[in-house]
Amino acid sequence: MKETAPHILCAGPWTLLLPEFTAAKHLCGHKGQLKISWLLFVFFSSDIEISRAQSPKAVDVLAKEIGLLTDEVEIYGQTKAKVRLSLLERLKDQPDGKYVLVAGITPTPLGEGKSTVTIGLVQALTAHLNINSFACLRQPSQGPTFGVKGGAAGGGYAQVIPMEEFNLHLTGDIHAITAANNLLAAAIDARILHENTQSDKALYNRLVPVVNGVRGFSAIQLARLRRLGISKTDPGTLTEEEINKFARLDIDPSTITWQRVVDTNDRFLRKITVGQANTEKGFVRQAQFDIAVASEIMAILALTTSLQDMKERLGKMVVANDKKGEPITAEDLGVTGALAVLMKDAIKPTLMQTLEGTPVFVHAGPFANIAHGNSSVLADKIALKLVGEKGFVVTEAGFGADIGMEKFFNIKCRASGLVPSVVVLVATVRALKMHGGGPNVTAGAPLKKEYTEENLQLVADGCCNLQKQIQITQLFGVPVVVALNVFKTDSPAEIDLVCKIAKQSGAFDAVPCNHWSAGGRGAVKLAQAVERAANQKNNFKYLYSLELPIVEKIRIIAQKVYGAQDIELSPTAQSQVDRYTRQGFGNLPICMAKTHLSLSHQPERKGVPTGFILPISDVRASIGAGFIYPLVGTMSTMPGLPTRPCFYDIDLDPITEQVKGLF
Repeated sequence: MKETAPHILCAGPWTLLLPEFTAAKHLCGHKGQLKISWLLFVFFSSDIEISRAQSPKAVDVLAKEIGLLTDEVEIYGQTKAKVRLSLLERLKDQPDGKYVLVAGITPTPLGEGKSTVTIGLVQALTAHLNINSFACLRQPSQGPTFGVKGGAAGGGYAQVIPMEEFNLHLTGDIHAITAANNLLAAAIDARILHENTQSDKALYNRLVPVVNGVRGFSAIQLARLRRLGISKTDPGTLTEEEINKFARLDIDPSTITWQRVVDTNDRFLRKITVGQANTEKGFVRQAQFDIAVASEIMAILALTTSLQDMKERLGKMVVANDKKGEPITAEDLGVTGALAVLMKDAIKPTLMQTLEGTPVFVHAGPFANIAHGNSSVLADKIALKLVGEKGFVVTEAGFGADIGMEKFFNIKCRASGLVPSVVVLVATVRALKMHGGGPNVTAGAPLKKEYTEENLQLVADGCCNLQKQIQITQLFGVPVVVALNVFKTDSPAEIDLVCKIAKQSGAFDAVPCNHWSAGGRGAVKLAQAVERAANQKNNFKYLYSLELPIVEKIRIIAQKVYGAQDIELSPTAQSQVDRYTRQGFGNLPICMAKTHLSLSHQPERKGVPTGFILPISDVRASIGAGFIYPLVGTMSTMPGLPTRPCFYDIDLDPITEQVKGLF
């Protein structure tokens, strides 16, 4: 469970002046003011109470402060705004700032505070060290928000505000993804039904109808004709054979990989049957729902570099194979343009701010265990221009370094062309004790005494996981700074021990952080260490060559990152690898879908498991996003609700309209 932060108030408000934040000399921002009320005594407040006690700057003020022009901002209420991509063209000659990734050790089910570290770090840089900085975060899914984990706005005095807006609908990006995803799913089943129940002539006449006396192909239909090698543009001139090739996709229902999505943890949608109504004329098949953030469209949003690139990626999405074994894409179904229309606003990053007024981009939200787990390339690129050459952009990769960081380097950095300056590796004494043999940590249950009392032996034994994650970072040639996220139950001896072992294990530095209780002031030493590390020599490299066979790339990740002895592919997985290789998709990077609770495929194995064989149960392809994703063991793409979900504590005051119970 999350702790509550001490809320220190003192007589009379005072004004904190933030440093001037401007991308270029000709774009003069003005100093933003934050008013924080303090009293002479300490009491404990929840995250949402802390968030609500702060009055954020108006978002138009924030936008001007960081150098945005009026026509580059689309305001959503008082505290949120979309930023238009035209900014990239205007600032194309502006040097990029430093690029920092926040990753972590293998976490407990409670999470170890990567988001709070990210926010505390940028608050320290901007408000306390007078260095321009920007945080780039993922948008949280409604699944965990109402399920077990809660929101993802950070916590205590290191959070994005207003936190209820951050954690709920924000600017509707996930809803847009859901709509686009499910439109494509509907198109697949509808096309199969219509092909099964109509002759070639009837099907063709409906696909290319006469409108106002004129019959013509749409632009996307002309593109399909060209892919089929048919150069004709007059619908009346196609031969019967050409009509058949054009009108029939001949989708093999058993090969459909595109699933419907919903942004709710709903275990009963993991396997469903569709088509049971009489109107579907006996076309029944088994299907499933995934959680919305697992959609390939979410992965595309996070990896795309422009509107044109997004449209091309959407068209390349492979949804099934035809009966000859050839891939069927969204472009074949004629839905690419419609998907792009649904996503045209979602592609723009959302601007918000931290509790101390530091700017934040919130954009995209793929999970790290079932997707690539990183916020968008576009948000990073825009932020790097805005902070200027001496500024810092800090982004976060989901779960442990073996999961989100590995995908950040091997997938996101390939897509963006960006090279990180430093990795911040987040650890907690709590998680290290768990890896050292401590009792199970369960969400919603009180921590056992081993976690609340000093135990140097458990900490020392658990540092094996920290050492392994440092080694994983070093595989990519990037300096690593360990951030120890301090809890009130951590003893000075435990804190000193972790920092000592981290530095002995190759970390550039290891720093205890108190940003949760002290805001940016509690992360100043971390910020100073990051600034020093960012000036070190960077020997960044990818873990594997894309030219290697799919199976070999999977094996490299399993052995070098997870520590597996070898991998074992099921017959289904091997068949899919052979199919994707034959279809020309063998040169894509790998996105492993694996539990985040262990370096292995078994969540209960803590520390640094060795000697295990990593089972690959299935292999799927996200061709639009640009990666192959193997499923390790029994990995599910739809989470379920626990016995007591978070929604028991969430409520709305009908008088004030204030949200209660979010954390």
